[in-house]
Amino acid sequence: MAISINDKEEARILLQELVDRFESVPKASASLNRVSASTIRTILKGGDYPNISDEMWRNIRSQLRGDKPGDLVLVETPVIKDLTFFFQETQEDMDFSWAVSSQGSGKTEAALKYAKEHKNVFYVLCDEDMSKADFAQELAKAVGLRINTQKKARTIILEVIQELSEMESPLIIFDEGDKLRDNILYYFITIYNRLKDYSGVAFLSTDYMKKRMENGLKRNIKGFKELWSRIGSKFYEVDKNEAYHVNLICRANGVTDQKSIDIVIKDAEKADLDLRRAVKKMNKIRKGQKAA
Repeated sequence: MAISINDKEEARILLQELVDRFESVPKASASLNRVSASTIRTILKGGDYPNISDEMWRNIRSQLRGDKPGDLVLVETPVIKDLTFFFQETQEDMDFSWAVSSQGSGKTEAALKYAKEHKNVFYVLCDEDMSKADFAQELAKAVGLRINTQKKARTIILEVIQELSEMESPLIIFDEGDKLRDNILYYFITIYNRLKDYSGVAFLSTDYMKKRMENGLKRNIKGFKELWSRIGSKFYEVDKNEAYHVNLICRANGVTDQKSIDIVIKDAEKADLDLRRAVKKMNKIRKGQKAA
């Protein structure tokens, strides 16, 4: 299916926001996969875009919109509100902090929202399969730094650190930090030592990290004592969402029948009020309403 004019305009606006945030077309390009600086400049000029393929439009939209429905209305839940405060404090104080919250509570949405709305804030999604090289390259991409992927991970990380140290009050958010392997977590000692008083670093994870940290300290695993010390020997416990907030999400997104809302809440409560599950059930109800 061909990309519509409205979809192209949405992508153009999202690209402009990205460029504004990086204050540089080359850096915005470096933060994306397979989108050149010249392509970005062509799109930002507007017009009929005769030389931009539908595949490129889909690539840009998928990277900038994420996997959430484009018409989903976000609600300021306790998790989003509390994490916004957490990010602000970490960025302003150039701190090194770790926040924990249950799975599906909205941590990722809060992080992406904060990164989009604030200057020099960079988001990195961690993965358990990440190698040192993968981690270093993802970090470089997040800050808009185009690097030689043949370089060693340590060299790339030092280049990123140098880039961050020249910015005004930057913040890096590492989402799902508990998934990183021990040898990558150990890198954060170097990052802290080099970025202290230059940048804030915020980690997000489920409370599984508390158990992992306790085990690492008990077994004296390399790096855990240092990491525990760097995050202030504490985890930031994020406020919890309640059923009432699922109600607000449903109503903000067009599901106003209380019986339907109760179905969404009951389903979400089966998984500790997982908002991803709530949104999935809510969208199923919305789809049924549109078909009726």
